[in-house]
Amino acid sequence: MTLEQGKPMKEALGEVNYGASFIEYFAEEAKRIYGDIIPPTLSDRRLLVLKQPVGVVGAITPWNFPLAMITRKVGPALACGCTVVVKPSEFTPLTALAAADLALQAGIPAGALNVVMGNAPEIGDALLQSTQVRKITFTGSTAVGKKLMAGSANTVKKVSLELGGNAPCIVFDDADIDVAVKGSLAAKFRNSGQTCVCANRILVQEGIYEKFATAFIKAVQSLKVGNGLEESTSQGPLINEAAVQKVEKFINDATSKGANIMLGGKRHSLGMTFYEPTVVGNVSNDMLLFREEVFGPVAPLIPFKTEEEAVHMANDTNAGLAAYIFTKSIPRSWRVSESLEYGLVGVNEGIISTEVAPFGGVKQSGLGREGSKYGIDEYLELKYICMGNLG
Repeated sequence: MTLEQGKPMKEALGEVNYGASFIEYFAEEAKRIYGDIIPPTLSDRRLLVLKQPVGVVGAITPWNFPLAMITRKVGPALACGCTVVVKPSEFTPLTALAAADLALQAGIPAGALNVVMGNAPEIGDALLQSTQVRKITFTGSTAVGKKLMAGSANTVKKVSLELGGNAPCIVFDDADIDVAVKGSLAAKFRNSGQTCVCANRILVQEGIYEKFATAFIKAVQSLKVGNGLEESTSQGPLINEAAVQKVEKFINDATSKGANIMLGGKRHSLGMTFYEPTVVGNVSNDMLLFREEVFGPVAPLIPFKTEEEAVHMANDTNAGLAAYIFTKSIPRSWRVSESLEYGLVGVNEGIISTEVAPFGGVKQSGLGREGSKYGIDEYLELKYICMGNLG
Protein backbone atom coordinates (compact mmCIF):
# COMPACT_ATOMS: atom_id res chain seq x y z
CA MET A 1 0.00 0.00 0.00
CA THR A 2 2.87 2.37 0.78
CA LEU A 3 4.50 1.68 -2.58
CA GLU A 4 1.25 1.88 -4.53
CA GLN A 5 -0.65 4.69 -2.80
CA GLY A 6 2.08 6.61 -0.99
CA LYS A 7 0.90 6.68 2.61
CA PRO A 8 3.60 6.19 5.26
CA MET A 9 4.18 2.66 6.53
CA LYS A 10 2.70 3.43 9.96
CA GLU A 11 -0.54 4.60 8.34
CA ALA A 12 -0.56 1.64 5.96
CA LEU A 13 -0.26 -0.78 8.88
CA GLY A 14 -3.01 1.14 10.64
CA GLU A 15 -5.25 0.73 7.60
CA VAL A 16 -4.59 -3.01 7.49
CA ASN A 17 -5.76 -3.29 11.12
CA TYR A 18 -8.72 -1.02 10.41
CA GLY A 19 -9.67 -3.03 7.33
CA ALA A 20 -9.37 -6.32 9.21
CA SER A 21 -11.64 -4.98 11.95
CA PHE A 22 -14.57 -4.84 9.50
CA ILE A 23 -14.07 -8.46 8.47
CA GLU A 24 -13.97 -9.59 12.10
CA TYR A 25 -16.93 -7.43 13.11
CA PHE A 26 -19.25 -8.50 10.30
CA ALA A 27 -18.24 -12.16 10.61
CA GLU A 28 -19.59 -11.89 14.14
CA GLU A 29 -22.60 -9.79 13.11
CA ALA A 30 -23.68 -12.43 10.56
CA LYS A 31 -25.03 -14.41 13.53
CA ARG A 32 -27.28 -11.52 14.53
CA ILE A 33 -29.29 -10.87 11.35
CA TYR A 34 -32.56 -11.23 13.19
CA GLY A 35 -36.04 -11.28 11.69
CA ASP A 36 -39.22 -10.52 13.58
CA ILE A 37 -42.63 -11.91 14.54
CA ILE A 38 -45.51 -9.44 14.44
CA PRO A 39 -48.57 -9.94 16.67
CA PRO A 40 -51.36 -10.80 14.20
CA THR A 41 -54.51 -8.77 13.73
CA LEU A 42 -56.57 -11.94 13.16
CA SER A 43 -56.37 -15.03 15.34
CA ASP A 44 -55.84 -17.51 12.48
CA ARG A 45 -52.82 -15.72 11.07
CA ARG A 46 -49.11 -15.57 11.82
CA LEU A 47 -47.02 -12.67 10.56
CA LEU A 48 -43.25 -12.95 10.08
CA VAL A 49 -40.48 -10.73 8.77
CA LEU A 50 -37.33 -12.24 7.26
CA LYS A 51 -34.10 -10.51 6.30
CA GLN A 52 -32.58 -11.86 3.10
CA PRO A 53 -29.49 -10.91 1.04
CA VAL A 54 -30.12 -8.19 -1.51
CA GLY A 55 -28.19 -10.12 -4.18
CA VAL A 56 -25.11 -9.32 -6.25
CA VAL A 57 -23.33 -6.19 -5.00
CA GLY A 58 -21.27 -3.84 -7.17
CA ALA A 59 -18.67 -2.17 -4.94
CA ILE A 60 -16.72 0.76 -6.38
CA THR A 61 -13.84 1.80 -4.12
CA PRO A 62 -11.35 4.71 -3.98
CA TRP A 63 -7.56 4.93 -3.94
CA ASN A 64 -7.07 6.76 -0.63
CA PHE A 65 -8.02 3.72 1.51
CA PRO A 66 -7.52 0.92 -0.99
CA LEU A 67 -7.97 -1.92 1.52
CA ALA A 68 -10.35 -0.61 4.19
CA MET A 69 -12.92 0.71 1.74
CA ILE A 70 -13.09 -2.79 0.25
CA THR A 71 -13.41 -4.64 3.56
CA ARG A 72 -15.96 -2.11 4.85
CA LYS A 73 -18.21 -3.08 1.91
CA VAL A 74 -17.30 -6.72 1.31
CA GLY A 75 -17.48 -7.69 5.00
CA PRO A 76 -21.19 -6.96 5.48
CA ALA A 77 -22.09 -8.13 1.96
CA LEU A 78 -20.58 -11.58 2.50
CA ALA A 79 -22.01 -11.75 6.02
CA CYS A 80 -25.50 -11.27 4.54
CA GLY A 81 -24.97 -13.90 1.86
CA CYS A 82 -24.34 -11.57 -1.08
CA THR A 83 -21.66 -12.04 -3.72
CA VAL A 84 -19.58 -9.00 -4.64
CA VAL A 85 -17.95 -7.50 -7.71
CA VAL A 86 -15.29 -5.01 -6.62
CA LYS A 87 -14.13 -2.30 -9.00
CA PRO A 88 -11.07 -0.76 -7.30
CA SER A 89 -9.51 2.55 -8.25
CA GLU A 90 -7.25 2.35 -11.28
CA PHE A 91 -4.56 4.00 -9.12
CA THR A 92 -4.51 1.18 -6.53
CA PRO A 93 -5.46 -2.16 -8.14
CA LEU A 94 -2.67 -4.17 -6.51
CA THR A 95 -3.98 -3.71 -2.96
CA ALA A 96 -7.39 -4.96 -4.14
CA LEU A 97 -5.82 -8.05 -5.72
CA ALA A 98 -3.84 -8.73 -2.54
CA ALA A 99 -7.08 -8.50 -0.53
CA ALA A 100 -8.83 -10.89 -2.93
CA ASP A 101 -5.95 -13.37 -2.63
CA LEU A 102 -6.18 -13.22 1.15
CA ALA A 103 -9.93 -13.89 0.88
CA LEU A 104 -9.23 -17.11 -1.05
CA GLN A 105 -6.62 -18.13 1.51
CA ALA A 106 -9.15 -17.48 4.28
CA GLY A 107 -11.65 -19.83 2.66
CA ILE A 108 -14.03 -17.47 0.89
CA PRO A 109 -15.49 -19.56 -1.98
CA ALA A 110 -14.21 -18.78 -5.46
CA GLY A 111 -16.63 -16.46 -7.23
CA ALA A 112 -18.08 -14.97 -4.06
CA LEU A 113 -15.60 -12.08 -4.22
CA ASN A 114 -14.57 -10.80 -7.65
CA VAL A 115 -12.22 -7.99 -8.65
CA VAL A 116 -12.62 -6.31 -12.05
CA MET A 117 -10.06 -3.82 -13.34
CA GLY A 118 -9.95 -1.67 -16.44
CA ASN A 119 -11.86 1.24 -17.91
CA ALA A 120 -13.79 2.78 -15.02
CA PRO A 121 -16.78 4.19 -16.98
CA GLU A 122 -17.24 0.94 -18.92
CA ILE A 123 -17.15 -1.19 -15.78
CA GLY A 124 -19.46 1.21 -13.99
CA ASP A 125 -21.95 1.17 -16.86
CA ALA A 126 -21.92 -2.64 -16.93
CA LEU A 127 -22.68 -2.80 -13.22
CA LEU A 128 -25.45 -0.23 -13.56
CA GLN A 129 -27.08 -1.88 -16.56
CA SER A 130 -27.01 -5.41 -15.17
CA THR A 131 -30.30 -6.61 -13.73
CA GLN A 132 -28.36 -9.20 -11.71
CA VAL A 133 -26.54 -6.48 -9.77
CA ARG A 134 -29.07 -5.39 -7.15
CA LYS A 135 -26.96 -3.05 -5.07
CA ILE A 136 -24.33 -0.39 -5.76
CA THR A 137 -22.05 0.79 -2.98
CA PHE A 138 -19.59 3.57 -3.76
CA THR A 139 -17.00 5.65 -1.95
CA GLY A 140 -15.62 8.59 -3.89
CA SER A 141 -16.44 12.00 -5.27
CA THR A 142 -19.88 13.57 -5.09
CA ALA A 143 -19.90 14.11 -8.87
CA VAL A 144 -19.39 10.42 -9.63
CA GLY A 145 -21.81 9.44 -6.87
CA LYS A 146 -24.56 11.48 -8.51
CA LYS A 147 -23.94 9.72 -11.82
CA LEU A 148 -24.14 6.31 -10.16
CA MET A 149 -27.32 7.29 -8.37
CA ALA A 150 -28.91 8.41 -11.62
CA GLY A 151 -27.67 5.33 -13.46
CA SER A 152 -29.13 3.01 -10.83
CA ALA A 153 -32.63 4.33 -11.51
CA ASN A 154 -33.15 2.26 -14.68
CA THR A 155 -32.99 -1.02 -12.76
CA VAL A 156 -34.05 0.48 -9.39
CA LYS A 157 -31.01 -0.74 -7.48
CA LYS A 158 -30.35 -0.15 -3.82
CA VAL A 159 -27.63 2.51 -3.52
CA SER A 160 -25.34 3.55 -0.71
CA LEU A 161 -22.95 6.42 -1.32
CA GLU A 162 -20.12 7.78 0.82
CA LEU A 163 -19.14 10.97 -0.98
CA GLY A 164 -17.02 14.09 -0.53
CA GLY A 165 -16.76 16.18 2.60
CA ASN A 166 -15.88 19.69 3.68
CA ALA A 167 -15.21 19.02 7.34
CA PRO A 168 -15.15 21.93 9.78
CA CYS A 169 -12.93 21.72 12.85
CA ILE A 170 -14.17 24.24 15.43
CA VAL A 171 -11.79 25.26 18.21
CA PHE A 172 -13.56 27.24 20.96
CA ASP A 173 -11.76 29.58 23.31
CA ASP A 174 -12.39 27.24 26.25
CA ALA A 175 -10.62 24.34 24.51
CA ASP A 176 -7.50 22.66 25.81
CA ILE A 177 -4.96 24.05 23.32
CA ASP A 178 -2.74 20.95 23.38
CA VAL A 179 -5.70 18.62 22.81
CA ALA A 180 -7.05 20.89 20.04
CA VAL A 181 -3.70 21.08 18.25
CA LYS A 182 -3.13 17.33 18.45
CA GLY A 183 -6.68 16.54 17.29
CA SER A 184 -6.70 19.12 14.50
CA LEU A 185 -3.31 17.93 13.25
CA ALA A 186 -4.49 14.32 13.12
CA ALA A 187 -7.78 15.24 11.46
CA LYS A 188 -6.07 17.42 8.83
CA PHE A 189 -2.82 15.74 7.84
CA ARG A 190 -3.63 12.03 7.94
CA ASN A 191 -2.80 10.51 4.53
CA SER A 192 -1.38 13.92 3.55
CA GLY A 193 -4.86 15.43 3.77
CA GLN A 194 -6.30 12.92 1.29
CA THR A 195 -9.32 11.62 3.22
CA CYS A 196 -12.98 12.56 2.97
CA VAL A 197 -13.13 13.25 6.72
CA CYS A 198 -10.03 15.47 6.80
CA ALA A 199 -10.51 18.79 8.58
CA ASN A 200 -10.97 21.08 5.59
CA ARG A 201 -11.67 24.30 7.51
CA ILE A 202 -10.22 25.01 10.95
CA LEU A 203 -12.43 27.60 12.66
CA VAL A 204 -10.76 29.17 15.70
CA GLN A 205 -12.43 31.52 18.18
CA GLU A 206 -10.82 34.96 18.22
CA GLY A 207 -9.77 34.81 21.88
CA ILE A 208 -7.26 32.01 21.24
CA TYR A 209 -6.66 32.40 17.51
CA GLU A 210 -3.06 33.65 17.77
CA LYS A 211 -2.13 31.19 20.50
CA PHE A 212 -3.62 28.26 18.62
CA ALA A 213 -2.08 29.32 15.29
CA THR A 214 1.39 29.53 16.83
CA ALA A 215 1.12 26.11 18.47
CA PHE A 216 -0.46 24.53 15.39
CA ILE A 217 2.21 25.85 13.01
CA LYS A 218 4.91 24.53 15.33
CA ALA A 219 3.26 21.09 15.26
CA VAL A 220 2.94 21.14 11.47
CA GLN A 221 6.61 22.05 11.14
CA SER A 222 7.48 18.79 12.91
CA LEU A 223 5.83 16.68 10.20
CA LYS A 224 8.47 14.91 8.13
CA VAL A 225 7.78 14.59 4.41
CA GLY A 226 9.50 11.74 2.62
CA ASN A 227 9.66 8.09 1.64
CA GLY A 228 6.82 6.23 3.33
CA LEU A 229 9.05 3.19 3.88
CA GLU A 230 11.19 5.22 6.30
CA GLU A 231 9.91 4.99 9.87
CA SER A 232 10.28 8.70 10.63
CA THR A 233 8.12 9.79 7.66
CA SER A 234 4.68 11.14 8.54
CA GLN A 235 3.72 12.70 5.18
CA GLY A 236 3.98 10.92 1.84
CA PRO A 237 3.35 12.18 -1.70
CA LEU A 238 -0.01 13.12 -3.14
CA ILE A 239 -1.58 10.49 -5.39
CA ASN A 240 -0.72 12.13 -8.73
CA GLU A 241 0.16 15.33 -10.56
CA ALA A 242 -3.50 16.33 -10.91
CA ALA A 243 -3.84 16.30 -7.12
CA VAL A 244 -0.88 18.66 -6.74
CA GLN A 245 -2.25 20.99 -9.39
CA LYS A 246 -5.59 21.10 -7.56
CA VAL A 247 -3.82 22.14 -4.35
CA GLU A 248 -1.91 24.82 -6.24
CA LYS A 249 -5.15 26.10 -7.76
CA PHE A 250 -6.75 26.41 -4.32
CA ILE A 251 -3.68 28.17 -2.89
CA ASN A 252 -3.48 30.63 -5.78
CA ASP A 253 -7.19 31.38 -5.46
CA ALA A 254 -6.86 32.04 -1.73
CA THR A 255 -3.81 34.29 -1.97
CA SER A 256 -5.35 36.28 -4.82
CA LYS A 257 -8.32 37.02 -2.53
CA GLY A 258 -6.28 38.12 0.47
CA ALA A 259 -5.23 34.98 2.32
CA ASN A 260 -1.68 34.74 3.64
CA ILE A 261 0.60 31.70 3.66
CA MET A 262 1.70 31.10 7.26
CA LEU A 263 3.70 27.96 6.50
CA GLY A 264 4.57 25.98 3.36
CA GLY A 265 2.47 26.82 0.32
CA LYS A 266 4.51 25.21 -2.43
CA ARG A 267 5.78 21.94 -3.86
CA HIS A 268 8.28 20.17 -1.65
CA SER A 269 11.96 20.16 -2.54
CA LEU A 270 11.74 16.36 -2.94
CA GLY A 271 9.93 17.04 -6.21
CA MET A 272 7.48 14.69 -7.93
CA THR A 273 4.09 14.89 -6.19
CA PHE A 274 5.34 15.87 -2.75
CA TYR A 275 3.80 19.05 -1.32
CA GLU A 276 4.78 20.98 1.78
CA PRO A 277 2.44 20.76 4.79
CA THR A 278 0.77 24.16 4.59
CA VAL A 279 -1.08 26.54 6.91
CA VAL A 280 -3.07 29.43 5.43
CA GLY A 281 -4.44 32.39 7.39
CA ASN A 282 -7.08 35.03 6.71
CA VAL A 283 -9.28 32.58 4.78
CA SER A 284 -12.81 33.77 3.94
CA ASN A 285 -15.95 32.06 2.67
CA ASP A 286 -15.50 33.27 -0.92
CA MET A 287 -12.36 31.16 -1.37
CA LEU A 288 -12.15 27.64 -2.82
CA LEU A 289 -10.38 26.57 0.38
CA PHE A 290 -13.61 27.32 2.26
CA ARG A 291 -16.14 26.17 -0.33
CA GLU A 292 -14.59 22.94 -1.66
CA GLU A 293 -12.52 19.96 -0.52
CA VAL A 294 -8.81 20.60 -1.12
CA PHE A 295 -7.78 16.93 -0.62
CA GLY A 296 -4.23 17.85 0.22
CA PRO A 297 -1.98 18.93 3.14
CA VAL A 298 -3.41 22.45 3.43
CA ALA A 299 -4.93 23.75 6.67
CA PRO A 300 -6.96 26.99 6.37
CA LEU A 301 -7.34 28.90 9.66
CA ILE A 302 -10.53 30.97 9.97
CA PRO A 303 -11.33 33.15 13.00
CA PHE A 304 -14.84 33.47 14.42
CA LYS A 305 -16.48 35.44 17.24
CA THR A 306 -19.48 33.51 18.59
CA GLU A 307 -20.71 29.96 18.83
CA GLU A 308 -23.66 30.82 16.60
CA GLU A 309 -21.33 32.22 13.94
CA ALA A 310 -19.15 29.09 14.05
CA VAL A 311 -22.12 26.75 13.60
CA HIS A 312 -23.42 28.87 10.72
CA MET A 313 -20.01 28.85 8.99
CA ALA A 314 -19.62 25.12 9.56
CA ASN A 315 -23.03 24.33 8.05
CA ASP A 316 -22.55 26.70 5.09
CA THR A 317 -21.79 23.91 2.62
CA ASN A 318 -23.56 21.22 0.59
CA ALA A 319 -21.37 18.60 2.25
CA GLY A 320 -22.18 16.93 5.55
CA LEU A 321 -19.82 14.06 6.32
CA ALA A 322 -17.57 14.79 9.33
CA ALA A 323 -17.12 17.67 11.77
CA TYR A 324 -14.90 18.21 14.80
CA ILE A 325 -15.23 20.46 17.84
CA PHE A 326 -12.86 21.22 20.69
CA THR A 327 -14.24 22.58 23.95
CA LYS A 328 -14.16 21.83 27.68
CA SER A 329 -17.84 22.73 28.04
CA ILE A 330 -20.19 19.76 28.19
CA PRO A 331 -23.32 21.86 27.48
CA ARG A 332 -21.58 23.39 24.44
CA SER A 333 -20.49 19.92 23.29
CA TRP A 334 -24.13 18.82 23.20
CA ARG A 335 -25.49 22.05 21.70
CA VAL A 336 -23.00 22.26 18.87
CA SER A 337 -22.94 18.51 18.11
CA GLU A 338 -26.71 18.53 17.68
CA SER A 339 -26.63 21.72 15.59
CA LEU A 340 -24.00 20.55 13.12
CA GLU A 341 -25.45 19.11 9.89
CA TYR A 342 -23.00 16.22 9.66
CA GLY A 343 -23.20 12.45 9.92
CA LEU A 344 -20.10 12.18 12.14
CA VAL A 345 -19.02 14.55 14.92
CA GLY A 346 -15.81 14.25 16.92
CA VAL A 347 -15.68 16.05 20.27
CA ASN A 348 -12.13 16.69 21.49
CA GLU A 349 -10.91 13.97 19.13
CA GLY A 350 -9.59 14.04 15.58
CA ILE A 351 -9.66 10.32 14.69
CA ILE A 352 -13.17 8.98 15.18
CA SER A 353 -13.86 6.22 12.65
CA THR A 354 -14.32 2.70 14.02
CA GLU A 355 -15.94 -0.49 12.78
CA VAL A 356 -18.48 -0.47 15.63
CA ALA A 357 -19.98 2.96 14.79
CA PRO A 358 -22.00 4.05 11.71
CA PHE A 359 -20.00 5.95 9.07
CA GLY A 360 -21.78 8.16 6.53
CA GLY A 361 -22.94 11.64 5.71
CA VAL A 362 -25.96 13.84 5.18
CA LYS A 363 -26.84 16.37 2.45
CA GLN A 364 -24.61 15.80 -0.60
CA SER A 365 -22.11 13.69 1.32
CA GLY A 366 -24.08 10.55 0.66
CA LEU A 367 -26.75 8.01 1.50
CA GLY A 368 -26.69 5.11 3.94
CA ARG A 369 -24.16 4.05 6.55
CA GLU A 370 -21.17 1.73 6.65
CA GLY A 371 -19.81 -0.15 9.62
CA SER A 372 -21.67 -1.07 12.83
CA LYS A 373 -24.96 -2.93 13.16
CA TYR A 374 -26.55 -0.22 11.00
CA GLY A 375 -24.24 -0.90 8.06
CA ILE A 376 -25.34 -4.49 7.56
CA ASP A 377 -28.92 -3.41 6.79
CA GLU A 378 -27.66 -1.84 3.56
CA TYR A 379 -27.17 -5.36 2.12
CA LEU A 380 -30.49 -6.86 3.23
CA GLU A 381 -34.05 -6.90 1.96
CA LEU A 382 -37.07 -7.32 4.24
CA LYS A 383 -39.58 -10.01 3.35
CA TYR A 384 -42.98 -10.14 5.07
CA ILE A 385 -44.72 -13.53 5.25
CA CYS A 386 -48.39 -13.87 6.18
CA MET A 387 -49.47 -17.41 7.10
CA GLY A 388 -53.26 -17.71 7.08
CA ASN A 389 -55.99 -20.24 7.89
CA LEU A 390 -54.12 -21.65 10.85
CA GLY A 391 -57.37 -22.39 12.69
